[in-house]
Amino acid sequence: MATEDTLQDGEIAVSAQVQAIPAVPIEKVRPVIPASGTWPQVVALAKYMSRTEVHTYAFSVAANVILSLFPFVVLLLTLSRRVFHSRAMETVVGEMMHNLLPTAQDFIMRNAHPNRRAAAFSLVMLLVSSTGVFLPLEVALNDVWGVKKNRSYLHNQVVSLGLAFAVGALAMASIALTAAQKAMLTWIFFGHTDNIVFNFISGSMLTLFAGGASILLFFLIYWVLPNRSVPARSVLPTAIAIGLLWEVAKYLYVLALPKLNFQEVYGPFQYTVGLMMWAFLSGLLLLGGAHFSASRYALMVARDEAGLQERKDGRESGADAKGA
Repeated sequence: MATEDTLQDGEIAVSAQVQAIPAVPIEKVRPVIPASGTWPQVVALAKYMSRTEVHTYAFSVAANVILSLFPFVVLLLTLSRRVFHSRAMETVVGEMMHNLLPTAQDFIMRNAHPNRRAAAFSLVMLLVSSTGVFLPLEVALNDVWGVKKNRSYLHNQVVSLGLAFAVGALAMASIALTAAQKAMLTWIFFGHTDNIVFNFISGSMLTLFAGGASILLFFLIYWVLPNRSVPARSVLPTAIAIGLLWEVAKYLYVLALPKLNFQEVYGPFQYTVGLMMWAFLSGLLLLGGAHFSASRYALMVARDEAGLQERKDGRESGADAKGA
């Protein structure tokens, strides 16, 4: 009994010590790779992506994204129809889903029925599922940036809801801009919209606005979610790169879908599985970008410190030489 009590006291003491460890300031986060250069960063990234908890975070995010997807579409359609009274914006929502999702676009739009009751329930579901999306992401990003303490539950709720509203605002802004440019193009083409040039310009603008919204979303996640102040300049290039890679990965996934043949294996659940796999791969891509941005920034800080130390040593050597 005495031995067990001693062990328990020791565990409690260690736990208290771990909780008392302060978060490492961002300027003191050390490089997670042994040396600078592309190859060491690739090796470190590969090791990080093979960790079990990274896949756990990505699966958790994927499940909650699927829970929030349908309510999100219903809410966008309801806002377009009942708040902005714009059939053009409602049409753009469908076009944007075709642009953003690799599969099940028609199935989702066919079964998304905007009405007040559905919109109210969708809003509640979004409030619940947004925490499930952003909470594991916060834990993962805190680990990447060397943060030892996560936000409290209420603080995380506030941040998650803020990001959820930011996502909705980005989506509505992108939809409104796309609808406006389509109306302008229709006026420029004197109503003759059934031609290759109009479809090409309109499709390109839709892709541009949707891609810009995706990049801003990645940036907000990288910048806001970690439980410390993260320099915007350290995550903005990564957000742009990951946003572009996400578009490329989506087209590759669309090409691979016929060979994956989810319909034969999962039957009527093929759409859910296809979207779940895509959300999981997107989560891995997002976490990989977070690790790369953190290691890249830590190396930049280390180089700056080394340069300052060299200049300091040079000044001291010069002063010693003059004194001699």
